[in-house]
Amino acid sequence: MNTNKERTGFHHIYKILQAQHGIVRTADLVDLDIPTTYLSIMTKRGELERVAWGVYQKPTLLEDEFFLFQSQHKAAVFSHETALFLHDLTDRTPLFFSCTVPSGYHSVVLDESAHQIFYVSRKLLEMGVDELQSPHGNSLRVTGMERTIVDILRSRSRIEDQILFDALKRYARLKSKNIELLYRYAEQFRVQNILRPYMEVLL
Repeated sequence: MNTNKERTGFHHIYKILQAQHGIVRTADLVDLDIPTTYLSIMTKRGELERVAWGVYQKPTLLEDEFFLFQSQHKAAVFSHETALFLHDLTDRTPLFFSCTVPSGYHSVVLDESAHQIFYVSRKLLEMGVDELQSPHGNSLRVTGMERTIVDILRSRSRIEDQILFDALKRYARLKSKNIELLYRYAEQFRVQNILRPYMEVLL
């Protein structure tokens, strides 16, 4: 028979699953002082399945690859082409993830993966980071639109020209664009002279 403490623990896990669209991480339980063995119990019951180290989901759930990736790599912020996709500034579905991590950050899994990794100082990493929802409704850390535009200009040698041009055109048509913020970030990242000719044509 379950004790009151166990019932409370499972109740908290069910609430987490509801809030995170069917996904729970061991880190979520540690924050609430709930033993992670509860996840093993729920897995044996068939209520959960382990999809990655420290990440569990309901068996019937379609895998949220964006949320799963960021759960495994907490220092990573989605950026560049992945951020363009999440901001609807491109029609191309990413074949791999693009993310930015702090300088000096090392992950064997990331280093050996096909994902595109960019490195910046910790100070610059947090500049212009937004919280967006994944296609499955989970919260993700993503560079904001203006920061993303600046990032693809900085890394234009690694970005297809067509993707860059299309993203700039879409951004220029948005009512929600913030040109002042865009130029501020461009100055911080020293690409204002590259940005200006594009925007003079598009605006």
